[in-house]
Amino acid sequence: MINNMTNLDLARAVAQAAGDFLVTRFNKKKVDWQLKQRHEIVTKADTGSEKIILGWFKKYTPAFSVLSEESGFNKIKSDYLWVVDPLDGTTNFRVHNPLFSVSIALYYKRQPLVGVVYVPYLKETYSAVKGRGAFLNGRRLKVSMTKNIKKSFLTYCHGSESKHVKQAVELYKYFKLNSIDMRQLGSAAIELAWVAAGRVESLVIPGCKPWDAAAGILLVREAGGRVTDFNNKEWSIYDKSNKVLSNIDLLATNGKIHQVILNKL
Repeated sequence: MINNMTNLDLARAVAQAAGDFLVTRFNKKKVDWQLKQRHEIVTKADTGSEKIILGWFKKYTPAFSVLSEESGFNKIKSDYLWVVDPLDGTTNFRVHNPLFSVSIALYYKRQPLVGVVYVPYLKETYSAVKGRGAFLNGRRLKVSMTKNIKKSFLTYCHGSESKHVKQAVELYKYFKLNSIDMRQLGSAAIELAWVAAGRVESLVIPGCKPWDAAAGILLVREAGGRVTDFNNKEWSIYDKSNKVLSNIDLLATNGKIHQVILNKL
């Protein structure tokens, strides 16, 4: 069995290297970008960050499979799978909003073992190892204890397809009026990290991509929260045939308001 703490150290180092590169690109006056599809863009920073990450993995874990947002799967078959979002929050990055992150997760036999979300501009490193808790810069995290939806701070995100955007708008209309506030931060990885840290009570995503949440779900669970799909089944990047899904509805909460939100979904 590969040492998970060693893999955690590797994931943190890789995320920081990629994050430091992103900051140098972020500080430039112009951000080159293009549309991938109607509600999704890609920048040269995305591909540059990915190149750094994949280079590290090729050097230090050459026998592991890798799934990355921009380049997809590598051709290696392994029980170990790195799941990478080299720049989560690309639109934020494009408009010079510093809420962007690097998300890296390691799965073993379809179960998340290690998760790291690095927010370079805030110098925040969120990390978790299965069964060992979740941490922010070395400080243990715990989800909030809020039980009342009307006293909750909620977040949301959505997939790139029009149906996901429309569903998110409907959810926003309801929960904005029935909570303290509901906001879209623009980075699912950060939003999951904030659920784990107790900063917000929940995150709802119609049509979540696997790389957006692969690391964050472990943070939430290790901090005492819950992550399911909209049918209250434990959230996973895999379907029953062990195929990686492309769009998975996601609800992450502190566990205290989970059922209340499910009832409204």
